[in-house]
Amino acid sequence: MEIVLVETSLRFHVPEGITYVKEGNETILLLINLNLTQEKSSHPGSHDSFSFYIDEASPVGPEQPETVQNFVSVFGTVAKKLMRKWLATQTMNFITQLEAGIRFFDLRISTKPRDPDNELYFAHGLFSATVREGLEQISTFLASHAREVVFLDFNHFYGVQNLHHEKLVQMLRTIFGDRLCPVVFAQEVSLKYLWEKEYQVLVFYHNPMALEVPFLWPGQMMPSPWANTTDPEKLIQFLQASVKDRRRKGTFFVSQVVLTPKASTVMKGVTSGLRETITERALPGMMQWIRSQRPGENGVNIITADFVELGEFISAVITLNYYLDDEEENAT
Repeated sequence: MEIVLVETSLRFHVPEGITYVKEGNETILLLINLNLTQEKSSHPGSHDSFSFYIDEASPVGPEQPETVQNFVSVFGTVAKKLMRKWLATQTMNFITQLEAGIRFFDLRISTKPRDPDNELYFAHGLFSATVREGLEQISTFLASHAREVVFLDFNHFYGVQNLHHEKLVQMLRTIFGDRLCPVVFAQEVSLKYLWEKEYQVLVFYHNPMALEVPFLWPGQMMPSPWANTTDPEKLIQFLQASVKDRRRKGTFFVSQVVLTPKASTVMKGVTSGLRETITERALPGMMQWIRSQRPGENGVNIITADFVELGEFISAVITLNYYLDDEEENAT
């Protein structure tokens, strides 16, 4: 096992018993296994990563049902302000998320109706920033952190036609260039491999376009089962079952530690919002489940959450990697 002392910008608590040197408030030196492949290690991610910014002046997203469209047409800005409380699942922008340790980004792309510029936006009910703005933020971070690697998961496309896909592919090429990792077997993607090749970005693309572009990883290589429940107990049961059923050899895997409000839930807490009504109340149970997990071929890989700054989520997910070697030895 090849071990190296590496400098990283992550701001998280290192548990007792882990060899490290801390310099200042931001730099931590850690002993890591260079040969550990990325589909076996544990990475923190954010759900609806771009939703820290919701443009209340924008039109409603094309994926929204007619009932929502009608609601906004009647109540206008008031309706959008209420929607924002339930649509915004993050408070930190891309740079802040990266500095905190987030390495997986859940990205949903949309066009605006009748937009002559054919601009691409992040969207979740309402529109967020342009895709270019977000990708450039990520690129800026990577440029000053040459050994950091990110996963970009483009998993929903709304109103996106071939010309938009082509525009997005060219945008990725222009912004990230040679840092884009071409598709290989997931078992080959170790930190040693990525560092030697100077790759920093893995792009997963849930669209047939992925078959035409060498650096677009097919969406099926990043399965992300969704519990679609507002019940914390049902969520934990679903997460546990999905991890146990992780039989897709050669893929990465996302565990969404995310509760989805029903219409009745929204009505009961319409002015409170997602964070206060659901996320904070369920946080202790969700953190307990995360801390009980182990990464590995049959364990967790990427774990996503809403409001990733809560409950030491990021440090808890990263810490799981320190127990991987023990788990693999016990399995042999």
